[in-house]
Amino acid sequence: MKFMKLGTRPDTFHTQEATRTVISETPSDLSIKINITYLIHKFPVVPKCGLLQRLCSNHSSSKNNGDEKIRIELHEIPGGEDGFELCAKFCYGITINLSAHNFVSAFCAANFLGMYESTDEGNFVSKLESFFISCILCGWKDSILALCSSVGVSEWCHNLGITSKCIDSIVHNILTPPPKVTWSYTYTRPGYNKKNHRSVPKDWWTEDIADLDINLFRCIVLAISSTCILPPPLIGEALHVYTCRWLSDVRGRSTSDNVEKNRQIIETIIGLIPPDRESVSVSFSLRVLHLANVLGASQVTKAEIIRRCSLLLEEATVKDLLFSNSMSKDDDNGQCLELDDDVDLVVGVLESYLMMWRRNNSDDDVENEQHLRSIRKVGKLIDCYLQVVARDRKMCVAKMICVAEALPDHARPTHDHIYKAINIFLKEHPDISKAEKKRLCRVLNCQKLTPELRSHAVKNERLPLRTVVQVLFFEQEMKGSKTSRQGVVEGTEEDQLQDEMRCEQKQRPGSGDLMRPQTQQKLRRSESTRSKPSGKESHKMKASELIKKSIVESRRKFVVHKGEERGRS
Repeated sequence: MKFMKLGTRPDTFHTQEATRTVISETPSDLSIKINITYLIHKFPVVPKCGLLQRLCSNHSSSKNNGDEKIRIELHEIPGGEDGFELCAKFCYGITINLSAHNFVSAFCAANFLGMYESTDEGNFVSKLESFFISCILCGWKDSILALCSSVGVSEWCHNLGITSKCIDSIVHNILTPPPKVTWSYTYTRPGYNKKNHRSVPKDWWTEDIADLDINLFRCIVLAISSTCILPPPLIGEALHVYTCRWLSDVRGRSTSDNVEKNRQIIETIIGLIPPDRESVSVSFSLRVLHLANVLGASQVTKAEIIRRCSLLLEEATVKDLLFSNSMSKDDDNGQCLELDDDVDLVVGVLESYLMMWRRNNSDDDVENEQHLRSIRKVGKLIDCYLQVVARDRKMCVAKMICVAEALPDHARPTHDHIYKAINIFLKEHPDISKAEKKRLCRVLNCQKLTPELRSHAVKNERLPLRTVVQVLFFEQEMKGSKTSRQGVVEGTEEDQLQDEMRCEQKQRPGSGDLMRPQTQQKLRRSESTRSKPSGKESHKMKASELIKKSIVESRRKFVVHKGEERGRS
């Protein structure tokens, strides 16, 4: 950071009972009221300040008494007491050290007081302008510090050109190729050590500009984007760093005074995301969506970030969908507000993805295969997500069904994952009604379960009886179809033997009905095979009989259970 030293006299200002006074043998004849009162002297202050000259002359002409102490109120001075005191010390010749921290307040106050060259030669404004051009605009961190200190006097800084010149300087430095970066910068990423890295990282500038106010940050990002020099992922990284800097501590439905500011930040961040698909990660996009929902962003803003999340949904993980940094808050009915909101967000992103998926689906085989892989990846992601949220005791069955039914049928080549989610939900929610169980299990397609899970479903006491019967029926159909296919194969072998017999008779006309010994042996073997079932067939027949018996027993239990219910009623 660069400094400029002005003046040689020691500091003689001191405070006494909310009053700042200059130690001097001459009594003060000028009182300046800001928030505190300054008791100073007309000489040497007034000759350097054009505003005070006019005010003092007006006061003297109205009072017609030059010896009376003049009292002036300057509550509207930009820079406040700090800026005015720097100007007063300059007039007295007291030593002051100017830097990027106090330049803005001094420059705005000096312009307000009219400390120009036309008022007095070598005045304060000209010296401040020289320092601004030669030091602040040439330094990376100096320009940023000057912008940071301009927030309270933004209108004055805009009119005086401080804001635009600092932004131009910052953008120019950001666009400098990393090998040519020779100035100091802040870079505190985990695992990065400047001593071990000779090259400058491409995102070296992101942490320093994250200290700026959101409106100034927006101006810089827009200026960078308009040049089309930096790649979109680098701009996305700057947005990620800024979000972590200002919104990392947002929890739940905050009611603090900075909610409006945080809402402005998240809406601005969403508006600055480049349109390129790879500009931000899906993890960051989903986190921003959650923040926008928590902070009450506008519907237009949320719709935009939902659309962006849907473009990247197939790249997401279950952890990305859980929004684990949020805190759960219960309402009067005991339902988890945060969980409900988060599930609604996942459904919104999924519906947006499906809308886009149907719109982009084409007749091309290659593209169809890619689309099918994409939606199956999303289907597995959603089912695994349901397995996690199903463990929450406050997850309602309506939300569970809503998410499960949102996926189309071809998104699930197997129903193993959704079966596991349903089983977990039924285990963690034993008090749900039978009607809710049936409605939840309607999502399940028993024909798409693997044999292992079908065996598990048959023994699963948590499932409704109707679902178990469906699994048993499908098992019977599967085994029946296998038996019929084997019968067709055996019949085909017998037909082949009979064809061989006919051919032999044609070749030997005098043989009559006599057959060759080899052919007779094959035929006897075929008949014995038909008459006596093999060990495998016998086992399958027994299994089929057991399934039939289990179905009958399940039906009997169902009828008995219904009868008991009617008896109680």
